[in-house]
Amino acid sequence: MLATPADNPYQEPRSGRFTAWGNAVLTGAASPDDAATAVQGADDAHRVTGLPGEAPDSLHGLTWALGRLRARGAKGLRLALPAAGHPLGLTGPAAFNALAMGAGEAVLAVGVPYGLVPEVEAYGPQGDQGVRVLWQCLPVNDAPPADVPSLDEAERELADGLRQATAALVRLDVAGAGPEALRALDSLRRQGHRELLAPGYPPRAVRVLESARQVSALLRIAAGGHGAAVSAGEMAARREVLAPLDRTARRAQVAAYNAAVDEQRR
Repeated sequence: MLATPADNPYQEPRSGRFTAWGNAVLTGAASPDDAATAVQGADDAHRVTGLPGEAPDSLHGLTWALGRLRARGAKGLRLALPAAGHPLGLTGPAAFNALAMGAGEAVLAVGVPYGLVPEVEAYGPQGDQGVRVLWQCLPVNDAPPADVPSLDEAERELADGLRQATAALVRLDVAGAGPEALRALDSLRRQGHRELLAPGYPPRAVRVLESARQVSALLRIAAGGHGAAVSAGEMAARREVLAPLDRTARRAQVAAYNAAVDEQRR
């Protein structure tokens, strides 16, 4: 929910950062140390457990983890952004899919049958909390990921999605969301693509992700209870209208993050 002007109406998935910067490492476009710093971001610490060839309960940093995956044969990384009824980007088995569904995100390695799911722990008193992330590395099926579009498909879907989002928000009177929500969205647009993806990604992938972020931000504003619709029935109608746009935005994000791997294969 959009609580303050400082809140960003779009939150990049941690698995997206891991995918993008991991691909930069695997293609030689970034160093493991730089990638680890970028993936960690503002979090206090990231650790990885269950890496192939390591003791099941061992913990390692991101730099070690990326090197280990590369040594085991990883050629690239893909993002998954599953939601209830939509296993976007997943390949199975059921145990891994369930863990990824619970997190709403995952990273799948290409060339070695392993995937990683983040478990986020917030600690400390309210107002002064830190964040630790534990990545669980588990076996996955060597199969095509579910429902992942090409960049071409994602770009076409987003063009329609942006028009639908604008029309839907007008109908739902989200134009009345207030200055705080609108300032947050304007701040996102001004950021442009400077903070998106990682070295080595094609400009088109950056463009698609930027559009997907805008759609996601619009949806989050709309779902946050802004505008004239205040009753439970009106909010339910709002969710029904916006649900297909959420799927479109998630598919486009996955296509953009996976472009470093998938577009080369195509």
